Amino acid sequence: MTRNIIITGAAGNLGQAVVEKFKREGYHIIALTQPGKDEVVEEADDVYEVDVTDEKAVSDFIKEYHLQYGEVDALALIVGGFMSGALEDTLQKDLEKMFKLNFYSAFHLVKGFLPIMKKQQKGTFLFVGARPALQPADAQGVLAYAMSKKLVITLAEIIGEETKETSIRSHIFVPSTIDTPQNRKSMPDADFSKWVNPNDIAEAMHYAVNTPALRNMTFKLYGES
Repeated sequence: MTRNIIITGAAGNLGQAVVEKFKREGYHIIALTQPGKDEVVEEADDVYEVDVTDEKAVSDFIKEYHLQYGEVDALALIVGGFMSGALEDTLQKDLEKMFKLNFYSAFHLVKGFLPIMKKQQKGTFLFVGARPALQPADAQGVLAYAMSKKLVITLAEIIGEETKETSIRSHIFVPSTIDTPQNRKSMPDADFSKWVNPNDIAEAMHYAVNTPALRNMTFKLYGES
């Protein structure tokens, strides 16, 4: 029986790790990438260029998906971005940018796929949060980022409550600093051994999807940082 997982941001560092993990475990990988970027996701079975921050683009993709695949087992909502800035330095456009990249990229897909999951009476949403969204002390220098990720966490919690009488599950993965080439370049003096390996997040996501007893969990992947 085919198990379908949709992975947004599939060409990124975390996205690639999630693609590789679920591929090894026998899932059919539907990868979403940025339009016009010629991003390559070698392990994916199918790749769609979709601007997940655009409501119509996501709606069109969901219609196509429903025709091509029917059911969906899991949806990994990995697209996101980071921005630093304290409260006094944050502009409305900064908030809008972070909300669009981190929240709308998840919201549009959840809105479209929730009815499909309700109809099939199963499915798992995998959301990516951030520690500053849970710990206000860490949010002071990254206000727009923290607030956008807080919206993601709240969305996951609302979906969890709405679907509590079903087999639909909504999990949140909250990493500290992820060990990526970009983060190493921007913080060359940091102790990389204390950061979180993308493969560990991918392992946690696979475990969550394949453990029905876990419902609406928040996984704090903080490493040693």
